[in-house]
Amino acid sequence: MDLEGRRRKSEGKPGRVSVFSKILLFDIDGTLLLSGRAGYRALTRTFEELFGVSRGFEGIQVAGMTDEIILTAALERAGLAADRETRARFHVRYCEQFSDEIHFPGPRKGLMPGVAALLETLSRYNHVRCGLVTGNFARPARIKLEHFDLWRFFHFGAYGDDAAIRNDLVPIAVERARRDRVAVERAGDVVVIGDTPLDVQCATVAGARSVAVATGSYEVAVLRETGAHAVLSDLSDTNTVVDVLLSS
Repeated sequence: MDLEGRRRKSEGKPGRVSVFSKILLFDIDGTLLLSGRAGYRALTRTFEELFGVSRGFEGIQVAGMTDEIILTAALERAGLAADRETRARFHVRYCEQFSDEIHFPGPRKGLMPGVAALLETLSRYNHVRCGLVTGNFARPARIKLEHFDLWRFFHFGAYGDDAAIRNDLVPIAVERARRDRVAVERAGDVVVIGDTPLDVQCATVAGARSVAVATGSYEVAVLRETGAHAVLSDLSDTNTVVDVLLSS
């Protein structure tokens, strides 16, 4: 069901919600920050610890993918099967490993250009609420954002442990926004901001707007081919970015 359908379905239910002009849903890795491959190191250590396979994620595509899909790809390549209990154990141990790895230096570790100023500016808009749509599992996502002092800017979200398929995440995030008494009038007032074609795709499937930013693995020219509503080289020009995010 698209966002308009979910909005209509929820009408008439008890409990008032506040109508906001925009819901802005940000991807994390490559869009807001880079963790210096902390996640990759934690995944690799956990995979070797639980399954005895070293370099289990080497060469596996991770950009735009959910953590669940990444794990499944590594298991399939290694010829391994994992039931729900084993995956849950992996999840717990991975989160423990990640909480250690996030403190170590790594390549390009830090915030993407303009992110801190942009989020601070958006937080002053009374009718805008920021959330997350990320393939990260929820716990590592929070650890990552708290490490960079960004968690405080986000009110709701959808994560890799909510759905394995990224296309399913935007409706989940919007539904959680409604539970947090936040809603918008139209599906197009939901904006997904990400750095991969898969971020654009999940917005399109949900009827949301998409803003692609070329701070991750994809260049501006490639992102323009996705049909994103807007493509930016980065988020450094706060005034311009705000205008793009809040335009109709």
